[in-house]
Amino acid sequence: MDKTILLNQLQSLRLKLHEIAEARGSLTDPDVIAISEEADELIVALQQLQRARLIEPPLRTYPDNFQSK
Repeated sequence: MDKTILLNQLQSLRLKLHEIAEARGSLTDPDVIAISEEADELIVALQQLQRARLIEPPLRTYPDNFQSK
C-alpha cells in the first residue's frame, strides 16, 4: 500500500481519536480504544513499509554507454 495513503489515514484517525476522547472524557472508552488499535495497525504497516525499503537492495542503473564486466 502507498505510504501517503497510510499517512493520510493515520492523520484522520488521530483527529478522530482526539475528538472522541475529548467528547467521552476518557481514554479508556471502548470507542477510543478501538480507534487507537486501528491507528496502531496503520503504524505497524508504515513501519513494515519502511523496513522493506531499507532491506531491499537499490536498483542499479547504468548509463546506456556503460558495459558491465
